[in-house]
Amino acid sequence: MKRAVLYLRVSTTEQTTANQERELREIAARMGCEVVRVYRDHGISGAKGRDGRPEFDRLCRDAAKRQFDLVMAWSVDRLGRSLQDLVGFLSELHALKIDLFLHQQGLDTMTPAGKAMFQMLGVFAEFERSIIQERVRAGLKRARSEGKRLGRPPPGRTEGVRRIATRFGVDPSTVQRISRPFDASVSVA
Repeated sequence: MKRAVLYLRVSTTEQTTANQERELREIAARMGCEVVRVYRDHGISGAKGRDGRPEFDRLCRDAAKRQFDLVMAWSVDRLGRSLQDLVGFLSELHALKIDLFLHQQGLDTMTPAGKAMFQMLGVFAEFERSIIQERVRAGLKRARSEGKRLGRPPPGRTEGVRRIATRFGVDPSTVQRISRPFDASVSVA
């Protein structure tokens, strides 16, 4: 019996991994696989690399220890949005003789066609991410053209906490503690 693990990810905290898990468990049972572990990254973007997704990182470390034979995920975009990262992940799995199953794409990397399809799906996931980034840039450009202020507000005429602390020879935390009761609009000079 193949030892399978599930990798589940949602981008926002309002979403749930429950549907992904239920369906993948049913498929694993039909395939005759035993689900030995579930890795869940909740509220984490697929654009983040391995270091930004703790459970994905744990999955990769456990794969290196050969703790399972098959990784099952809902869709290619659950694994990531970068073609380079996706292809690297697939290469790592295959070097370890671990297969990959992607439900939405009906992808099974045990076949040559499955391997080729995985690479094509990665191209589309990266393309989708690029479109999202372009929309964000267009929105920022529009906001600037409308005169909206973006980013951090410029420093006001008030002195900074560190400068005040240095001036009076006290710790910055003392300045912060003393200034809290005062209205932020009052200038400290």
